[in-house]
Amino acid sequence: MIEKSKKKRQVTVVALVTALCLLGDSMLYIALPIFYKEVGLQSLWEVGLILSINRFVRIPINPLVGLAYRKLPLRAGLFISVILAIVTTIGYGVGTGLVIWIILRLVWGVAWSFLRLGGLLAVIEASTDRNRGELMGRYNGLYRLGSLGGMIGGGVLVATIGFDWTSILFGICMIAGLPLVYFALPKVVHQDEWVKTNSTPKESLRFSRRTISVVISGMILAFLIQGMFNSSLSLIMSDHFGEQLTIVGLVVGVTALAGILQGVRWVWEPYLAVKIGKWSDGDKGRLPLFLTALGVSVLGFLLIPFSLPFFIWVFVAIGIMISSTALTTLIDALTSDVTRGEDANQVMTTYTVFLDLGAALGPLVSYILFSLGGSVSHVFFGAVFVYLSLFIYWVRVYKKGEFTPVQHTNTSSL
Repeated sequence: MIEKSKKKRQVTVVALVTALCLLGDSMLYIALPIFYKEVGLQSLWEVGLILSINRFVRIPINPLVGLAYRKLPLRAGLFISVILAIVTTIGYGVGTGLVIWIILRLVWGVAWSFLRLGGLLAVIEASTDRNRGELMGRYNGLYRLGSLGGMIGGGVLVATIGFDWTSILFGICMIAGLPLVYFALPKVVHQDEWVKTNSTPKESLRFSRRTISVVISGMILAFLIQGMFNSSLSLIMSDHFGEQLTIVGLVVGVTALAGILQGVRWVWEPYLAVKIGKWSDGDKGRLPLFLTALGVSVLGFLLIPFSLPFFIWVFVAIGIMISSTALTTLIDALTSDVTRGEDANQVMTTYTVFLDLGAALGPLVSYILFSLGGSVSHVFFGAVFVYLSLFIYWVRVYKKGEFTPVQHTNTSSL
């Protein structure tokens, strides 16, 4: 029981440190599409590049980070990531021009590789079949508190004290992550010491059909959610409602409103992600919930391009974000499930590579299409087709039993 509590605490600490480091990055998705000229960028395609390039660099970096985690304790990897996050976030406030911003985002990409892979491996180490979904939900929910602070706080602060001072302030806040890592995390065993117990040399040579399914699905979801929806929400709202809205007599900037709207997701995330993960640990498994969330996303992406009345449009956007919470938690948990009998480090490293590929292509493709004259309707109707294809594939998998879920024990009473 003591060991179980200790491992759960380590997952919590990793998630909170990740949340601190996310402040600056999350702020960019709200502020940069509107204030890009203030930092020396010239066009929207450059915004898409800046929001994507940190993910592209993680594609070759993630395997190296995976190798590093076979030798480094988790604490060392997190120290590296926090220091890099501090440098890059303060750099957002003082650096100008495309070249400087490319360098900053490349460095942030390295930081996130250490954060994300370290968090996923920590969950796998700490969890069992009875609580893997719950711990993955805890990790996802807590680290996204950083997105809450970055999007809501960033959206409001940028409108009041400016983009540069907001970035510097967030960078200073991240310094708190250093003592948190040092005092709360022990020098844990190297990842290869426990990965070896989960795999055999023969099994680690190639991936199973289940592994390929979740890895490719994770990439597609990252493209649609992290890449497309998150990076373009403020631009879509500006296109629908203008740069300012009057709500119950108050004039609100679209940047601040988009930050608040996306930040609402991170308010419910710590609770809802844990609940969804715990429900998926039950006897019915994860796929029924996964299919339901996919269906909601199809409907939401179909409606979001229309100029609906403001509050109806917000309701649709919130529906998309709730389904996104479910999808990201469940695909992470499904991927963790398939590591049984395979090299967990290898599977999760490959998974993060494909997640980053999808998340990198999302904003880049979206903003290139916008720059070429594509409308919000064209871009999102294309996304509906992709979502629908994914839904149909997983319905077939579920009906044919091609993806045999882990045999869960009902944990509702735990």
